[in-house]
Amino acid sequence: MAEGNHLFDCYNPPNIVFERGEGAYLWTDQGERYLDFIAGIAVNSLGHAPADVAEAVTAQMGKVWHLSNMFKVPGQIELSRRYCDDLPWADKVFFQNSGTESLELAMKTARRYQYGEGRPEKYDIIGFGGAFHGRTFAAVNAAGNPKYLEGFGPRLPGFVNLPFGDHDALKDAVGETTAAVLVEPVQGEGGVRALPPECLRGLRELCDEHGALLIYDEVQCGAARTGRLWAHQWVDGGHPDIMAVAKGVGGGFPLGAVIASAEAAKHMVPGTHGTTYGGNPLAMAAGIAVHERISDPAFLENVRDVSNAFRQSLEGLRDEFPDLIAEVRGKGLLIGLKMAVEGDHLKAKTRLLDHKMMVGTAGDNVLRMAPPLIIGETEVREAMETLRTVLSEMRPHL
Repeated sequence: MAEGNHLFDCYNPPNIVFERGEGAYLWTDQGERYLDFIAGIAVNSLGHAPADVAEAVTAQMGKVWHLSNMFKVPGQIELSRRYCDDLPWADKVFFQNSGTESLELAMKTARRYQYGEGRPEKYDIIGFGGAFHGRTFAAVNAAGNPKYLEGFGPRLPGFVNLPFGDHDALKDAVGETTAAVLVEPVQGEGGVRALPPECLRGLRELCDEHGALLIYDEVQCGAARTGRLWAHQWVDGGHPDIMAVAKGVGGGFPLGAVIASAEAAKHMVPGTHGTTYGGNPLAMAAGIAVHERISDPAFLENVRDVSNAFRQSLEGLRDEFPDLIAEVRGKGLLIGLKMAVEGDHLKAKTRLLDHKMMVGTAGDNVLRMAPPLIIGETEVREAMETLRTVLSEMRPHL
């Protein structure tokens, strides 16, 4: 085989190789230290190489790695119980490997429910502009982003995409063919936009009125990222029927899940869905160890305290650089800086990496930050110093 890179050209990573990490920091093979404020896109919730998660997975590796779902996996029983104990509306859990798999099952569950209730005509899934639900066929059609749909054939039927925040369009769209409404309580890819509580409550009422199910995508905003264990828990009266989770629930180990009410899941019977790797013993060991940490009230309180302090500092930075920062967005430790000049989010990301700070970007000209949930005053101070340095460098080039 010829020498060279044989990977698909779907990514364009910088010429940096990380060989180890600890907490909120990564070290390259050249010994250079980087502050990680994107955490594998909100995945490394407990930072890099958390000892308790590593110990749990290592212990399980000495027992059983894989069974498929032909046999019972005790860890599934334990972790599903924990998730349902967290959520008064939840009764059933199905474990997956990733967020996009979880979204696929969430949508299948909604359509199967309507079919099982004798309403096969109710199959439309309503989604919103700026959404991101993964890269599978159904997920990209549900989100409707043209750049992710281009070149992959005709649009799939059964998906309705509405403008973000257009309440009149939503009321007009929900009808006799609506199976479910799908929404992120805090949009990530679309620009780190949090839905107001009244919107989530309104969605709940609208779905109840029309016999549709409400699906939340908490793949990015769940797992304690907002300072509550699940993002929708900030809102009274806005619970979903089905919720897709992933990313931070595994702390870096591939893990996703669909959490549903007994009513919503009652028609998902043997033969309607399956997975070979989903819910494997290693993933369950990681998931239980992560849940043990992120469900601790003291842990959640610290996330809220740190995120509030960080946001206040960022608001001060916006006052200092009003020509560069238009708005501070997000909730908890899912934070976005909407830049005032188009394209500056990309420039800032590159310059921050030059200064050994890792961040992400999002739609709507937003610089996205989703650091490990274990950060404290030291990491926030370092991040603010680096951000101020980069913004100062960018100012003369406007």
